Amino acid sequence: RLWALFHVLSPSLCHSFLQHKLCVPLFSSHNLNKSVYEVGEEVEYTCRPGFIPNNGQRKYTCLPTGKWPLNTLLCLPKRCPTIGPLPNGKIDFVDLHYQTRCSCYSSNNLTLKLLFPCAFPAVTCAPPSLPEFSVLSYRRSKPGNVSHFLDTITFECVPPLALIGNETATCMANGNWSSIPECRVVTCPTPTGIENGFFEFVVRRTYHYNESVSFACQPNYVLEGPKHSRCEKTGNWSTKPTCKGPCKIPVKKAVVLYNGEKKRVQNDLKDGVQHGETVSFFCKNKEKSCAYTVPVPCVDGNLTLPACFKERGFFSSLVKKDPSDMKPCEDQE
Repeated sequence: RLWALFHVLSPSLCHSFLQHKLCVPLFSSHNLNKSVYEVGEEVEYTCRPGFIPNNGQRKYTCLPTGKWPLNTLLCLPKRCPTIGPLPNGKIDFVDLHYQTRCSCYSSNNLTLKLLFPCAFPAVTCAPPSLPEFSVLSYRRSKPGNVSHFLDTITFECVPPLALIGNETATCMANGNWSSIPECRVVTCPTPTGIENGFFEFVVRRTYHYNESVSFACQPNYVLEGPKHSRCEKTGNWSTKPTCKGPCKIPVKKAVVLYNGEKKRVQNDLKDGVQHGETVSFFCKNKEKSCAYTVPVPCVDGNLTLPACFKERGFFSSLVKKDPSDMKPCEDQE
């Protein structure tokens, strides 16, 4: 009877003594410890201290067949930090992985030989000691309430206070955190203006860390650089923008190419062009009786005519064809 009852239940149970045993991968452990697992039950594997998962799946579910899926989790030994110099001696080692051994020798090559395993300290760091209602807070890099050796935390300050020191601290082998920053009040004086520009809005007062002001330029001037300047931890303002000036085209009469269209300087571009814009001048190739264009940029109020450009006088404009009306050289055979 017992055998018959077991035979009925066996399809829905994973039995370590009739079916495949629960396979524990090398250097790992799982979250359950049972001899019988129902179909659909799940176990999760973790690597033992000193080992880290390299690849493979961590969670496995008991299949309807009463068997476990093939376990693919691979746990590899961690790597220890580099060993520092040994006073009055030397150290020999092959690698620095967990549980490998290092040999220490005295400086005079005596027979004394010490062997010690490479291991990670089994230490934890308590949460940083912060006063109640502190303006300094932190967040862990890993979930949970316990921080282990080499774990990190990241600090933040309550605005508008500035964080002075390292934003990140590491749990060290002695159970302490590498460093704890502090939060300070940082202010910047009322910012100064920029040439040919103005503040979009500013109050004559001191500004706190991370507060910012915005700039704009006078008409026809172009803002170059960051629009906003920010109060930094140093108590200084970050880089302010500059206002670049427009360019007058230094000819009285000429036809130029501007934004893909022919324009007469004396009519269409008498106010000039803005910083960063380009004007193309027509130059004549006398040998081929054709014309080509030379682009010239406006750079903060400066526009230099190309050497090939010749401004036409009143007489030449009557008897000679303007280069802008000539056939482009690239279309000539």
